[in-house]
Amino acid sequence: MLKHILVTDSTLRDGNHAVAHQLSAKQIALYAEAADKAGVPIVEVGHGNGLGASSMQVGLALEDDVTMLETARKHLTKSKLGIHVIPGFATIKRDLIRALDIGVDVVRVASHCTEADITQRHLGFVRERGKEAYGVLMMSHMASASVLVEEAQKMELYGAEGIIIMDSAGAYLPSDVEEKITALVNGLKVPVGFHAHNNLGMAIANSMTAIASGAKLLDATARGFGAGAGNAQIEVLAAVLERTGYITGIDFYGILDASDLAEKEVMPIVPTIKSESIVSGLSGVFSGFAKHVTRISKEYHVDQRDVYRELGKRKVVGGQEDIIIEVVMDLVKNRK
Repeated sequence: MLKHILVTDSTLRDGNHAVAHQLSAKQIALYAEAADKAGVPIVEVGHGNGLGASSMQVGLALEDDVTMLETARKHLTKSKLGIHVIPGFATIKRDLIRALDIGVDVVRVASHCTEADITQRHLGFVRERGKEAYGVLMMSHMASASVLVEEAQKMELYGAEGIIIMDSAGAYLPSDVEEKITALVNGLKVPVGFHAHNNLGMAIANSMTAIASGAKLLDATARGFGAGAGNAQIEVLAAVLERTGYITGIDFYGILDASDLAEKEVMPIVPTIKSESIVSGLSGVFSGFAKHVTRISKEYHVDQRDVYRELGKRKVVGGQEDIIIEVVMDLVKNRK
């Protein structure tokens, strides 16, 4: 029996975190064209925190949403154009309508793992417009399997055609993935997906555990280009999936070429698992904080590892970047 897996390439969205949201229109065009040629099913594009997120708090993007989406749309002829949407950052009237008019095909509406209620209007609107709508539960390591099922069921009720849980901090081990994906598969009627981060070096293993546990949707990026220590590498994932008998529709040589191009033209450095990334994963801290923590810690001569541990204790989540400076200042005070 054929085993199909739907892969979303988040290089041009999650990868934007790794460069402080400074991907250029030229870089977006180059990679979108390469991913399209490789037959990637969905190419996700935008600010690291999604549609409408460019701001002083979470980071100003080099290009505005319209420029990024119009550029990608021109270069995606086979691949679907996807976006990440967090209600609060993105409004329906200002942002979502405009994005759909540009030609976005797939909208993934995201919330913190215990706040699915905020996705109802956005998911409903996308379905009304006849576009594909998925629900995303971020920082999913912060909730039990039973709570994730409850929140995912809300998104399913709101019209989500699939639910993706994100290991936003790269905190999961395969046993965690098996427990939560299995619970979601058993508790939902729609397909389940997994978005891995590599802080503990488990991104590919966790992704494969997810599909072994019943997931049908996976996320990945070229060379793992993404927040913190990066994501599951799409070229490695494609190889492992092919070897284990799964079908993605992705041309293997094509995705190798796309990843080679990304390393040369899109990313200043290839993601590695640095010491602070490991501490971030162990502490359960959002990978998108990495650039902010590095910059502020250096400015005040504070050990990044201490910052991550304290952020983990406070259970800080994406959108609370302002607390990083608060934590750093507390560490400075305690040092005196």
